[in-house]
Amino acid sequence: MSSMVDWSTLPKDLLDLISKSLESSFDLIHFRSVCSSWRSAAEPKRPLPTHHLPILPDNGGSLFPDSAVGFRLSHRSILLIKPHEPHMESDSFGWLIKVEEDHSTPRKVTLLDPLSDVRNSIPEHFPRVLDMSKFKVRELGCECKLHYFNTVGDIVDSLYLEKAVVKYLDCDVEYYKFVLLTIHVSGKLAVYTSWDRAWTVIDDMPSPYDDVFLFDGRFFAVDNNGRAVVVDYTSLKLTFVASPVFGGDKKYLIESCGEMLLVDMYLSLEAVDGDPGFAEEILEHPAFYMNERTVKFKVFKFVEREKSWADIYDLEDKMLFLGDDSTFSASTSDILPLCGGSSVFFNGNVYNGEDLGAMQDRDLGVFDFSSGKIELAQKIPEYAMLFWPPPRWITSHERVEYHTGETSSRS
Repeated sequence: MSSMVDWSTLPKDLLDLISKSLESSFDLIHFRSVCSSWRSAAEPKRPLPTHHLPILPDNGGSLFPDSAVGFRLSHRSILLIKPHEPHMESDSFGWLIKVEEDHSTPRKVTLLDPLSDVRNSIPEHFPRVLDMSKFKVRELGCECKLHYFNTVGDIVDSLYLEKAVVKYLDCDVEYYKFVLLTIHVSGKLAVYTSWDRAWTVIDDMPSPYDDVFLFDGRFFAVDNNGRAVVVDYTSLKLTFVASPVFGGDKKYLIESCGEMLLVDMYLSLEAVDGDPGFAEEILEHPAFYMNERTVKFKVFKFVEREKSWADIYDLEDKMLFLGDDSTFSASTSDILPLCGGSSVFFNGNVYNGEDLGAMQDRDLGVFDFSSGKIELAQKIPEYAMLFWPPPRWITSHERVEYHTGETSSRS
């Protein structure tokens, strides 16, 4: 009979090596929660600071008002939260939430919608501390957000900003070395390097870029035609890596099971209903009276050796999430243990053949990959439970402080 291993006796040097290989701060919290020896052997992950970046060059345009000062860079995590001990069948479903660290108040976070910047009112009985001895917390993704701020220091979140991705190279006691990639208002790629403290807009642009992505340690970008490039942040050169994929209207890059996927969103324009004589108004001012809705998706896999995108006809029990500032994926059986199938969640106008009245600008839609149907997520109970409001097992849970790894919240 083999003897039980006493994990608490592992050498400190080995524990330190293991802890430094954990990229997620939440994985490190779980690691440090195992026992006192593991906690003492692993230093807490140093929080990434907020950076103040200069304003993007506008190439002679008037992108920003005269009061423009620059951007603040903040960090967010998309979390899957589940109870350790479900008391009923529906408790086995996960709950998705995005948290943004408050660097002015340690251990405080702001709760956001996982696919957007929407901030919801915190319920009265929401726990001030999420006790990780009672909840399973897993980081599904992370994102960086550029906030524009003006001369008086106000954050202007309503200003349209593209997605940004950041790579941290190294750090010393006082300085983090990093590079940031985003999409300029012109549709070109823009790179910021901390050592130069300056932006560079890359002129190469056969078609406006739709998405930027950090995958396998490299910066990728895809344009509106599906043409993909790798961005070398030292030489600012673009290397072609995948041929175009024509057909859709909006391209997203996402990682799933160690592979990079391209999600192609198809949109359709439809006239908004109006009074008699409305048709003449549409003909004169079509842009003001057309409603854009999502009608379908196609998914492709990156095949680097062939410099191409290969069609995917089966997502194999995967859920893909397309957010404003990040994309992430998860296993359906992990988030919804009692359900199967594969799906794509997205923000956008959704039409499912029903008279839903005035369509909202930020409908949460779900595309069923097997049937090709699009529905409002809130009309499917098991999907609606994944998002706000928080489930019963969180709001009714006993409030217990847990100081090994806690996540405090505020509205």
